[in-house]
Amino acid sequence: NNLGILWSQRDEIKTAQTYLESAEALYNQYMKEDGSPPLDPSEHFMAEEEKLTDQERSKRFEKAYTHTLYYLAQVYQHLEMIEKAAQYCHTTLKRQLEYCGYYPVEWALNAATLSQYYLSKQCFMESRHCLAAANVIFSQAGQMPSAEDNETEQDQQDLRQRKAEIARCWIKYCLNLLQSARKLLEDNIGELDPDRQSELKAQRRKEEDEKEKGRKKAVLFGTSDICDSVLAMEEKVSSVYPLDFQEAREIFLVGQNYVQEAKEFFQVDGYVTDHIEIVQDHSALFKVLAFFEEDYERRCKMHKRRIDMLEPIYADLNPQYYLLISRQLQFELADTYYEMMDLKVAIGNRLEELDSHTIKKINSLAQLAIKYYELFLDSLRNPDKVFPEELEEDVLRPAMVAKFHIARLYGKLITSDSKKQLENMQTSLEYYTFLVDYCEKYPDAVRAVETELELSKEMVGLLPTRMERLRAKLCPFI
Repeated sequence: NNLGILWSQRDEIKTAQTYLESAEALYNQYMKEDGSPPLDPSEHFMAEEEKLTDQERSKRFEKAYTHTLYYLAQVYQHLEMIEKAAQYCHTTLKRQLEYCGYYPVEWALNAATLSQYYLSKQCFMESRHCLAAANVIFSQAGQMPSAEDNETEQDQQDLRQRKAEIARCWIKYCLNLLQSARKLLEDNIGELDPDRQSELKAQRRKEEDEKEKGRKKAVLFGTSDICDSVLAMEEKVSSVYPLDFQEAREIFLVGQNYVQEAKEFFQVDGYVTDHIEIVQDHSALFKVLAFFEEDYERRCKMHKRRIDMLEPIYADLNPQYYLLISRQLQFELADTYYEMMDLKVAIGNRLEELDSHTIKKINSLAQLAIKYYELFLDSLRNPDKVFPEELEEDVLRPAMVAKFHIARLYGKLITSDSKKQLENMQTSLEYYTFLVDYCEKYPDAVRAVETELELSKEMVGLLPTRMERLRAKLCPFI
């Protein structure tokens, strides 16, 4: 173990791996061939009457082996053997609880981090179990007296930060569960598919019990009293895909509570990027909840909540220092206004006739979406305000989507002034043409925007004819 630790501290990870794996093999071989608790090295220097009991020897031996697993988990993490690292981390955490060899805060944080690995594999039950255990064990930290029993302000601050970090892991859990459910339920235009919904509900009733029983055995942490607290914690939030608004809302509310908890510590003053990321997650929770909502007006209100939380943050941000975040917010605000405009159009289509209030609302939302897409595109210009000839790979798709959406938005603006209508169509055509021309010049870009390109080509073919017709109406006497 010590040689493994020494080599890993020297960044000789492969050498460390060899020593730690041989330590693991030694433990397994010894337990298989002998199994009785071995002497502890310190006993060689003790008087006969001070020798350790078998129980104490066993405890120390098992602790040394837990150390082996703990360092192996880190070595595998370094070597990017992620799955193996997660397995070893899980076993380490389990053993630390069994042998009471852990610091509550550190244990809770490691369990919460492990939950994110399970999340990436869409193992929601395991992820929830790790998070519930993290909450339960973390709560022990508040009950344990510290060494001098007069915790400093710094210790309290650290505790608050760790608690907020665990809350952030919970937010990701709720968000991922909702987003995965959305992927399962949406049709080809991104709306909820009722047939798929009924099919999944029927399937779930059949599978649920078997699946839960089988997987529970593999992942449980802790002794019986801890287990009960963890299970009680788990019952507060589902680990199965929500299939309707009610189920989605319950997960959303849990996520929203953790947003408030995380924001208490990660405030704008001092934690700008963390705070904004939490607000973006909050916005994403509203976005995915809106997917499950059937009423368009209520859906619109949810998107309005997103605008209300994102706009003030964007307004206070200095793009010179926070360019990437600034772009993310511009794009998200544009997308949110775009979505609201689409909803208002859908509501308007149900009316006998569009009233002036609805027209005004549609136009206003479209213009706000255009404004934020344009701000995003402007942020890509060089210091001389020139738009790049060829776009960087990381901004290629967002830039193309922004151009495509602006083209579509100009086509959605409602006006009774035919001259204005012609101008809007012309602008729309220019944006569609940009997309088509760019993809002809840089064929590699096609992969990023296949659907948008197809529609743009169609519009580049259709718009000139429509514009000719409109011009003919405008100048009948020429």
